[in-house]
Amino acid sequence: MLGRNLLSRSRSFRPENLGQNALQMIGNLCFTIFVVGVLVFTIIAATYEPEDPLFHPSTKLTTFLTSTSNATFKSDTTVVKTGEDFMSANQTAFATLINITDVDNGETPVTSTECEGEVDKNPLTARTRRPKEGKTAAFYKDYRSFVIRSENCTLSVVHIGEYHSGGNARKRKKNQKPGFEKKPEKQESQPVSLPEIGEAVNDSLPVVESEGSFSRGRYLIYVGGGDRCKSMNHYLWSFMCALGEAQYLNRTLVMDLSICLSSVYTTSQQDEEGKDFRFYFDFEHLKELASVLDQGQFWSDWNEWHQKDELSLHLVEDFRITPMKLAGVKDALIMRKFGDVEPDNYWYRVCEGETESVLQRPWHLIWKSKRLMDIVSAIASKLHWDFDSVHIARGEKARNKELWPNLDADTSPEALLSTLPDKIDDGRNLYIATDEPDTSFFDPLKDKYSTHFLDEYKDLWDENSEWYSETTKLNNGVPVEFDGYMRSSVDTEVFLRGKKQIETFNDLTRDCKDGVNTCSSAS
Repeated sequence: MLGRNLLSRSRSFRPENLGQNALQMIGNLCFTIFVVGVLVFTIIAATYEPEDPLFHPSTKLTTFLTSTSNATFKSDTTVVKTGEDFMSANQTAFATLINITDVDNGETPVTSTECEGEVDKNPLTARTRRPKEGKTAAFYKDYRSFVIRSENCTLSVVHIGEYHSGGNARKRKKNQKPGFEKKPEKQESQPVSLPEIGEAVNDSLPVVESEGSFSRGRYLIYVGGGDRCKSMNHYLWSFMCALGEAQYLNRTLVMDLSICLSSVYTTSQQDEEGKDFRFYFDFEHLKELASVLDQGQFWSDWNEWHQKDELSLHLVEDFRITPMKLAGVKDALIMRKFGDVEPDNYWYRVCEGETESVLQRPWHLIWKSKRLMDIVSAIASKLHWDFDSVHIARGEKARNKELWPNLDADTSPEALLSTLPDKIDDGRNLYIATDEPDTSFFDPLKDKYSTHFLDEYKDLWDENSEWYSETTKLNNGVPVEFDGYMRSSVDTEVFLRGKKQIETFNDLTRDCKDGVNTCSSAS
């Protein structure tokens, strides 16, 4: 009996049985590791929230507002930089080369102060804007549509459309939709004379001339998302992503011209719907150089013709589907539909990742409203274009001692009287751009300077002004408020026209613009 048991045990420990047991154990261990891995991955996927660049911008993003690079979004409630702010370096150089003379009537050629004998006249001219009867006059000096070129020390002026698209942009008919016409061959750009400065703004909505033109077109539209009622910086950053994708795909961007203005810019301190894109940006310039169509007009045409002409729609509901993957889509309409979960429903997410190095945001297409720039020029004209400027940030930042411990004291009248004399000569016209609501706070500065503030020029946007008349007409007869973003935009632009420009941060206070320990090395 004992021998039989020993024999049985010895058989159970044979080498071939040991190998089978080991393989079974290894298989069970691998399966256990796989199950645990799947469980861990599922938990991570369910709880992961991608970093939102709105609140935690990367190093690339934070350089946007101080460079011409395309990597970009930075959370900020200040005025957004637009195309005219990214002037080429040579344009700045020419600004010192050319001497522009403002005149009341007619035109005065601008001559070069260098290269005498080679340059006779420059076609840049300055004119006054002739206001409508009973309206406040404004000096309009808008040269943004023109670029100065130099060849062999000869200066010439060409329209920016020629500068960016080879000389043919200005030849487009006013109501002809870009993108529906055959592009002519590139021609050598010729110097042009400036048109009458202050001519009527033509920012009417573009229309499609025929069913055939509409059916031949290819379109891109963004729908939904979480960008609405965010800061203008956020809005424009996302809009430029959509515009950049449309240009990359050679499609017409179907855009919503109705903007929700964030509460940070409104007197009601509530988000306000129904603001028109054209109140803030130069739509005439945009539609002249880009293929865009108002969504109301588009859907009207689409509903009328898409079934008859068998126009198809390609729906995209994942922002991770890149523009490069959509390049081969043949459908008439690509619709990007965004969900309700932030931040994955922000339009600008389309332009992140690998797309960032491929798709270029066309900043040269977005300019500030001509009507607002008209006010800017009028203010500068009233100051005879001979003033210095200082930007003084106070408001919420001055009250927040935790993030800006020195700002309140550094921007007090006593501190300014100590700091400014080293930077600005006594008796100068000094334009103060500030968010301080009580401008009498700066009265002590009047002993040394002739101070000026934005509200001194309310006649330029009150009910008797041309701005009021034109925006009311644009808004279907409903008066338009000169809101906080408009005020900031004009205030900033006037500041930038000062001969000497003193900034709050870097020049007046030790604090950092974005709070304690946020100063960059460049600061």
